Amino acid sequence: MSTQAEYARHMSDQLPITPPIDPNSNKLPRWVWKAIIVFWLGFLGTILIRYAYDRLFSFLILLLVSLFLSLAIEPGTTKLAKRGWRRGRATIVILLGLMVGVLIFVAAIGTLVATQVADLLQNSERYVSRTVNFLNDNFSTNINPQKVNDSIQDPDGPVQEFIKGQQGEAFQLSVTVLGLLLQAFSVMLFTFYLVADGPRLRRSICSRLDVVRQKRVLDTWDLAIEKTGGYIYSRALLAVASAFVHWIAFQSLGTAAPVALALWVGLISQFIPVVGTYIAGVLPVLITFIDSPWKALAVIIVVIFYQQVENFFISPRITARTMEIHPAISFGSAIAGGALLGPVGAILGLPVAAMAVALASASGERHELIDNELVEVQEKSNQRIRRRGRRK
Repeated sequence: MSTQAEYARHMSDQLPITPPIDPNSNKLPRWVWKAIIVFWLGFLGTILIRYAYDRLFSFLILLLVSLFLSLAIEPGTTKLAKRGWRRGRATIVILLGLMVGVLIFVAAIGTLVATQVADLLQNSERYVSRTVNFLNDNFSTNINPQKVNDSIQDPDGPVQEFIKGQQGEAFQLSVTVLGLLLQAFSVMLFTFYLVADGPRLRRSICSRLDVVRQKRVLDTWDLAIEKTGGYIYSRALLAVASAFVHWIAFQSLGTAAPVALALWVGLISQFIPVVGTYIAGVLPVLITFIDSPWKALAVIIVVIFYQQVENFFISPRITARTMEIHPAISFGSAIAGGALLGPVGAILGLPVAAMAVALASASGERHELIDNELVEVQEKSNQRIRRRGRRK
């Protein structure tokens, strides 16, 4: 027994002594509380930013469009100011000229569409019969033109019901047009102040910066004006070329109002990236289809053919020379801008990308390239010399 007692006493001496329980040991460390607070603050801040973004999205779009227009007309205002004009008066003259041009274009297209719609309503039976006969003669169909006209004129038919339903949307359309006019007025007002008070705005910003940062801000501002001007110039050249080619085509086909339709295709296809060509081609096709389906088919062929020629031969060269940007970057910037901000982002994506590329190329250190065939660029002059040598 004594041996067992001594063994038990020996084992108890070998066991570790349990420390006393601290009553504060169940509390969480301080860093855990800090992490929880930071998480909830970040979560609530994200919700607040999202809410503000949803509410101020339209306002941000107006500011972006105003900034784009201000950069576009800044060179013209500066030239007039150097000739003795006040910046405010020069800005008003340029904005009024821009508004008059837009109103003339919209009035011409609106008059054309209204005339064609009125003619279509007055002579709907004749146009329907012509279209049905065209389908019967070329696609081996057997449609009765009289039955089609009777179904269209039926007061309880789907066509008349659709027309009655659209008449109720007239009020909503007028409200939408009024909203667009108010937004256009807001854009013009913001643009006026950004251009007329541009020097004061730049002085206010630069007065709070040191000399190095002042130069950087002013260089960036000047670069933005240059790239925006290059964008407007390149789009204008492409619009003139497109309008001229389509005018010749529409004049040869004998379409209604060839000048107005050519201007429509030229401007819409160039200043609305990616989908502008398809939007621009719908109007001349519909108007020409009323006169002759074969002419409408010819218009489709002309629009598609010219768009392919422009995309592969004309547009890349003009964009590369006027904006110094790779065609792939210009196309990708339009898609990315459209995905972020819609149509406005698609329009502003190209000048923003051009400015970003210029800033990236101007900053950073350049190094000498190693000899490798992957970085070799064949100059055009060398190609021409080799071609001449082969001919000889």
